[in-house]
Amino acid sequence: MSETVQIKAPWLASKDPEVPSTLNYSTLSMCGRVEEMVRQYPNYIAYEFMGKTTTYAEMWQKINACAKSLKAIGIREGDKVTICMPNAPQTLCMFYAVNMVGAIANMVHPLSAESEISFYLRDSNSVAAITLDQFYPKFESVRKTVDLPCLIVTSVADELKPLLRVGYQLTEGRKNPKVPRGPGVVLWKDFLKRGEHVEIYRIKRKDTDPAAILYSGGTTGVTKGILLSNRNFNALAAQIVATNPFFHPGHKMLAIMPMFHGFGLGVSIHSMVANGGHCILIPRFTPQSYAELIKKHKPNLIAGVPSLFEALLRVKEIEGADLSCLKGVFSGGDSLSIELKKKFDKFLYDHHAVVQVREGYGTTETVTACCLTPVNMYKEGSIGLPFPDTYIKIVKPGTDEEVPYGTEGEILLAGPTVMKEYMNHPEETAQTLRRHDDGLTWVYTGDLGTMDDEGFIYFRGRAKRMIISSGYNVYPGQIENILDAHEDVQMSCVIGVPDAYRMQKVKAFVMLKPGVEKSQATKDKLMSYCRKHIAKYAMPYDIEFRDELPKTLVGKVAYRVLEEEELQHIQATEAPAADDAHAADETQQKQGE
Repeated sequence: MSETVQIKAPWLASKDPEVPSTLNYSTLSMCGRVEEMVRQYPNYIAYEFMGKTTTYAEMWQKINACAKSLKAIGIREGDKVTICMPNAPQTLCMFYAVNMVGAIANMVHPLSAESEISFYLRDSNSVAAITLDQFYPKFESVRKTVDLPCLIVTSVADELKPLLRVGYQLTEGRKNPKVPRGPGVVLWKDFLKRGEHVEIYRIKRKDTDPAAILYSGGTTGVTKGILLSNRNFNALAAQIVATNPFFHPGHKMLAIMPMFHGFGLGVSIHSMVANGGHCILIPRFTPQSYAELIKKHKPNLIAGVPSLFEALLRVKEIEGADLSCLKGVFSGGDSLSIELKKKFDKFLYDHHAVVQVREGYGTTETVTACCLTPVNMYKEGSIGLPFPDTYIKIVKPGTDEEVPYGTEGEILLAGPTVMKEYMNHPEETAQTLRRHDDGLTWVYTGDLGTMDDEGFIYFRGRAKRMIISSGYNVYPGQIENILDAHEDVQMSCVIGVPDAYRMQKVKAFVMLKPGVEKSQATKDKLMSYCRKHIAKYAMPYDIEFRDELPKTLVGKVAYRVLEEEELQHIQATEAPAADDAHAADETQQKQGE
């Protein structure tokens, strides 16, 4: 990107002198970039899973084997392949294998409900999919109504050491359903055998070619496939390393963020394997196990959402841990509160770490990250400075009119990580991606923020109606559509409620149809219905029945009124609890005297 672009860029004077303002980006595909690392560091560990390590040379063999098998089952250039998996070796290898044969990886949350999986398969027009055996029943049900020529089914046991494999099959594996061999269903080992004699399978792709689809709500909150290129991912990988000059090949990243999420895929995985890093793949998160893994593996890098850091503060398993191994701790996916940052920074200090949490910001439309707090230049409440070659504007919402420093407006982003398009949504693509007179294409994020005169960015809130729960985007409109479709529901409204652990949790307000009883039985019925149609992370924690829902002057449901009511209710219930605690403390003190 040219440095002659005539726009305000005050951050250039504030940045770390070790961080360049512009970079040279790879013109290769993602797997082409990984291949360069294989040549340079063949014996370095690429990833680790359940105690089993895999070198870059071994990983490359696995990627090529997957690519051959994809070719054998008929995958062609431009085809979409859905990867509905947790963080596991098969997920990583299949992602790059899809890239190697010139296809496009469609990344899907494995805990998605059947209706969501149906949508993702249809929307992407996927010709194949891979999932774990434990999720097979959902896919089998979906295949009755969706044309999916090939379903590849694998198991956690397929990538375990022999002894662990036996143990897994006798415990967790026994709970998983049997997967019958049949038309269109291929087990992992059989899939790999199909490619053994394939010789021509690699397709040369340009850096600008589409490579992956990640789902987000766009500017309207309606789920859309964000089409990202090889260049988008490779540029992010280069920017991550450039803004962290301490990074060296071989550094270990504890990859807890899932690969269906831009944060996990872009920062925790591709930025590592595209630069010789060592990924520790974590398929399932619990605060206790995460704490134990930190103590065991002594990672150099951790990337997570605020709720993850909050959880680590609460578990006893982290007690006594020596965190001097840490060189970078990154928070993204949601706003990190000032209080939580202070608490976690103290936690790091108390456990011998010499680093602090660095907050970042980005959108799925820019892979995931485009802004990061500098190493030694923290400003309270700031999400940092733009990455090299990334530009940020604060404008009057919906316009290209920049507002003065310190004035709140809409955050606009430009740079090499900007998406290609919203798949199948040209009108919203045109609304979100706009070319300005400065020659750059800008993403209208719908997020609100400010910029100070040194270029530091401050996130103020999301203009789009969206709930962030444990780092996942939850779109109220989707849940409302599902609830409104129930035979007992007249109308619904879904809001986010503040939560100490998840940041926000989902609550639904429901007007029942005339004659339907507002009873616990009705609530149980609706909750059961939700569990069938809504992903676990988006499930309402409560359903409240209302005779009427508040309305705006134009007749729309005033969800902000419900948010304010809920906040007041929380404050009212917390106040007596605090008073009781204070009274108890005073009584204890008097007794002590």
